[in-house]
Amino acid sequence: MNPIIAPSILAADFANLQREVEMINQTNADYIHVDIMDGVFVPNISMGIPVTEAIHKHAKKPLDVHLMIMHPENYLKQFKDAGAAYLTVHYEACPHLHRTVEEIKALGCKAGVALNPHSPVYLLKDILKEVDMVCLMSVNPGFGGQKFIENTFKKVKSLKKLIVETGSNAKIEIDGGVSMDNAKALFDAGADVLVAGNFVFSSQNPAETIKNLKNIV
Repeated sequence: MNPIIAPSILAADFANLQREVEMINQTNADYIHVDIMDGVFVPNISMGIPVTEAIHKHAKKPLDVHLMIMHPENYLKQFKDAGAAYLTVHYEACPHLHRTVEEIKALGCKAGVALNPHSPVYLLKDILKEVDMVCLMSVNPGFGGQKFIENTFKKVKSLKKLIVETGSNAKIEIDGGVSMDNAKALFDAGADVLVAGNFVFSSQNPAETIKNLKNIV
């Protein structure tokens, strides 16, 4: 089985967003990854509900919306209505994580939970059966183009073991610093979904880059 590829629109040319989305539509990417940042939970501000709506208007791929924000529970319905198929919230931003995951599922979206690089995977043991995806941050969240954190390989293996032990069906998503240098090793370690931003959009041929990532095995 090939990895699921989710190009991160954060790295796209925002002056030509429709063109960039339509380019992804023509590739064999699986999702479009949409990074939402509030300048509080992470030290950057990216985009919000109106831009998500604009992306969805032109997208033919499901939107994988990653909420790097405080109090994500206050905005779940708005992002669902804006076109999110997946809604991923951060463990570190959700004091009532189980409730938030249940609210996402009640809206009809797939529920994801993200972990920052310093957060161990065992923190999710009691909720793994409830979630559809776990996003392991392989860089510190907030900015694109950062160097991949090598400890991620160990976390992927530990998370895969925990998923098997708990009988969960959750996919493992890797977000940050993904390239041809580490994609196969991540997939071999147990990852299912690879998010790639700068590596795709700064390449000479983004469609070919997506194809190469999709066919790394």
